[in-house]
Amino acid sequence: QAQLMESGGGSVQTGGSLRLSCAASGYNSSRSCMAWFRQVPGKEREGVARIVSDGRTHYADSVKGRFTISKDNIKNTLYLQMNSLKPEDTALYYCAAVGGIICYALDARDWVSALWGQGTQVMVSS
Repeated sequence: QAQLMESGGGSVQTGGSLRLSCAASGYNSSRSCMAWFRQVPGKEREGVARIVSDGRTHYADSVKGRFTISKDNIKNTLYLQMNSLKPEDTALYYCAAVGGIICYALDARDWVSALWGQGTQVMVSS
């Protein structure tokens, strides 16, 4: 059974860093488009970054220059390095994956049929 499991969330102060991981099991991440999303209560899920199977990356404007998405195909794991964190980065962070050559824009509505993890909480205090 294919699964994604996020880890690495926690509490940091403004300006701090965190590295999120998303371990894929029963799923070949090397041939997938994978992405990070985040959500706060009462708001829609927001796309943060995606990485296409050929390694191309795309970021939301709000995180450009601060976050870096990467993937280790040997470990079958997706990462999100988050630097210069701000209180507005506080959210529940999810990873998602779609197989094959398909890759969607960073709009959660397009990823409805994707494989999703359970989420990991990130809290940034001022």
